[in-house]
Amino acid sequence: MKKVRDQLRVKKERAILVGAILRGSQGFQSDNLVELTALAETAGAIVVDRFQQKVYHIHPATYIGTGKAEMLGQRVRRFSANVVIFDNDLSPGQIRELEKRVGAKVLDRSELILDIFATRACTRQAKLQVELAQLEYTYPRLTRMWSHLDSVAGAGGGTTAGAVGGIGTRGTGEKQLEIDRRLVSRRITELKRELAVIDNRRLREIAGRRGLFKICLVGYTNAGKSTLMKQLAGADVLIEDRLFATLDTRTRRWRLDGGVEVLLSDTVGFVNHLPHHLVASFKATLEEAVNADLLLHVVDAANPAAFDQIESVTQVLKEIGCAEKEVLVVLNKCDQLRHPGLIESLQTVHASALCVSARTGMNIDRLVQAVLERYRGGQTLVEITCHAGDGRMQSFLRANGQILAEDYADSRVRIRARLGRTGLDQLRRMHPETLETLPS
Repeated sequence: MKKVRDQLRVKKERAILVGAILRGSQGFQSDNLVELTALAETAGAIVVDRFQQKVYHIHPATYIGTGKAEMLGQRVRRFSANVVIFDNDLSPGQIRELEKRVGAKVLDRSELILDIFATRACTRQAKLQVELAQLEYTYPRLTRMWSHLDSVAGAGGGTTAGAVGGIGTRGTGEKQLEIDRRLVSRRITELKRELAVIDNRRLREIAGRRGLFKICLVGYTNAGKSTLMKQLAGADVLIEDRLFATLDTRTRRWRLDGGVEVLLSDTVGFVNHLPHHLVASFKATLEEAVNADLLLHVVDAANPAAFDQIESVTQVLKEIGCAEKEVLVVLNKCDQLRHPGLIESLQTVHASALCVSARTGMNIDRLVQAVLERYRGGQTLVEITCHAGDGRMQSFLRANGQILAEDYADSRVRIRARLGRTGLDQLRRMHPETLETLPS
């Protein structure tokens, strides 16, 4: 039988998309495969057919049932397809059985997303994270992905005196599967060790930003986060109308009105049913969101599935420990609205949400003011009196706060400034006797 999994990368292949939904579940619509279509095209596939099916229960061998699997095989031959992509997560046994029946390579949703991430990874950290996620996905599937499971290297049964291993080393032998597992397990350990070093370095970088107000852009993939970051901070970032265009976190200084300076970070985009091992691998990348003072949740307001995308992002934020973070919802692409009623519904549910267009700059000034209000709401007005020659105190205030006024008298100086919670705690430890908090 011809192998159909020799090449795992989806690249300019003719693909048939399959979506199976259990009867009784919500959301069975004609456009359920829209997102999978975008994912497949992002991976480089040419979508030639779509196949949606309601099922009474998940078939243990083929997921969609033997009859539907045979029908799917007919479509594969009719459209000369060489890959079938499921919008569901399949077991190793189901993938193997489906490939036998349809005569083409079969991928599930998680494997497709991992493939896209692999093509998008540019930095050393992103490449290691993707490789780790791929190996953790592959490890339990080793029994189904290769057929060379014969005993090797010194197997006792049927060997001759000149067999590999020699006298004293021949036994029951080691299956190729066991060798594969050991190699994969060893590589996973190495990757985790390398990522731990990078993670610690990133955590030290984040810790070094104490006293600065940190803002993080989060949102569904292709919602316009990178475009918004360029509009706000003038950052030179990659902007593409493609899913997962950005995998690496970028942090830039953003100067607001009144000389206020904050840090703005962009993160990897989320997607519905993002594989858990992928979230775990990119935990360090998402650490910016965990340590942020404010999250800007960017929503594609022109997308009919905006509510579902918001729910998906909220779920991932809960998984990484950001459920209690202050969030400002930013409804982007309001210049491209095709469903005016949708924006009204979004603003009804998210009353403080702002309508903007990162592409044209519409209402960006309102967003800046909203961020500034939240920045000042988390700030404390303080007055410090110290010696005029106390350069350490003055340097600390300039680096960690916003100085509003300085009054010199003899050898003393009185400074009025705004400080964040972290900076205020540090200042109290430095000079508790000279610090006075004032009403904002």
